[in-house]
Amino acid sequence: MDLGADVRGDGPTIVCLPWYSLDAAVSAAALEPVLAMSGLRRIYVDPPGHGRTPAGPSDADGVLKVIEAYADRVAGPNPYLLAGFSYGGYLAAALTRRRPDRIGGLLLVCPGTRVRPGDRELPVPPAEAEPGWLDGVPPELRKHLHSALGNRTARTANRIAGLLAAAAPGDPQYLASLRANGYRLSDEDSRFGYAGPTAVITGRQDGIAGYVDQFRALAAYANATYTVLDKAGHYLPFEQPDAFGVLVREWLSRSVK
Repeated sequence: MDLGADVRGDGPTIVCLPWYSLDAAVSAAALEPVLAMSGLRRIYVDPPGHGRTPAGPSDADGVLKVIEAYADRVAGPNPYLLAGFSYGGYLAAALTRRRPDRIGGLLLVCPGTRVRPGDRELPVPPAEAEPGWLDGVPPELRKHLHSALGNRTARTANRIAGLLAAAAPGDPQYLASLRANGYRLSDEDSRFGYAGPTAVITGRQDGIAGYVDQFRALAAYANATYTVLDKAGHYLPFEQPDAFGVLVREWLSRSVK
């Protein structure tokens, strides 16, 4: 299966997987301010049912196999860097535990670790917020952003709402079915070890994926930096862009030889 992708630059390859239901353009908006001058070939992928890619396998294991085959094809024989946001991070971690020899470095941003909401340890949404911070956001996004954001200002909320609204819709019916019936990977609880350069970046107020489960998962990563940022949630790259840039550059300094 071919995947829609935004490919930029030349050099060693990094494959980037987006938040669930979002597209390559949102991943690029998060990472390009850091990666544009990195000398890397950046491949921002639309997984099955996302962005420009049509519906695909009916479960997450099938989706991961499609992504694995695509990454192997576009990266060639050499190991590649892998980055994932949210559910894309959940898939990136799984690809790393299944094929650690192929991954030269792993960046996980607000990653999912426990895919069933009832299994996650989540923070209580912060009380502190700019008055009227969600007033300019479309009503259908307010509940989500109230849980998702730690930087609770109108400017941040409006920017992220604009990114969400501009993302290509993909195949909503397929994505709803996948979430309901095939969202969890069969080896979610598998023990594994990965020794490559790793960064796990989380938001202290992320009410979607949390930050505690990600800390517990660090045992799998022998050379990992873990960071939890205050006043940041599930869209951390847009909530704390300066700090995010510093953390990604630190990971790159360990990953790109």
